[in-house]
Amino acid sequence: MSERRLVVDHMRLKYEGLFSAFELYKLIDNWLREKAFDRRELRNEEHVRPDGKYVELVLMPWKKITDYARHVIRLEIRMHKLKEVVVEKDGQRMKMNQGRVDMIIDAYLDTDYEDRWEQKPFYFFMRTLFDKFIYRTYSTQFEELLVENVHQLHTAIKSFLNLYKYEFEPMTLPEMTKL
Repeated sequence: MSERRLVVDHMRLKYEGLFSAFELYKLIDNWLREKAFDRRELRNEEHVRPDGKYVELVLMPWKKITDYARHVIRLEIRMHKLKEVVVEKDGQRMKMNQGRVDMIIDAYLDTDYEDRWEQKPFYFFMRTLFDKFIYRTYSTQFEELLVENVHQLHTAIKSFLNLYKYEFEPMTLPEMTKL
């Protein structure tokens, strides 16, 4: 059985206001592609409620570092009271979303994910020695790289969401009925 070490535990991001859910998905997908992560979607649910939509998205992308180690990021996105609104920017009307976004990011370093060192007790013992004394520097470097990647993703999402804080002004109700 592979060993999974928790490297980043519950890094949170909260935002409330105007944003584009589609553009947020696109940003995350492009970042994962750019960093060569294989995308894995565990859950994608949407519930329509009287106060707006509730969307829950759980992604668990992974990236093979070596034959022995891989990075795994768990990204949990929840959107509450999500409503579609029309905003005006530079004289053009565009559809945006308004609501609350809660994100939780966890990161793991999986070692021996192919279970090659678990077949016999002697192999397991050798793997333990290997991890503790020989491969320790590599594991530390892999963990540092994973932390750096998670911080880059967090910063990219945070800057994307804060961009909408100052750029758009929502239209009033009478202006929306003219559409």
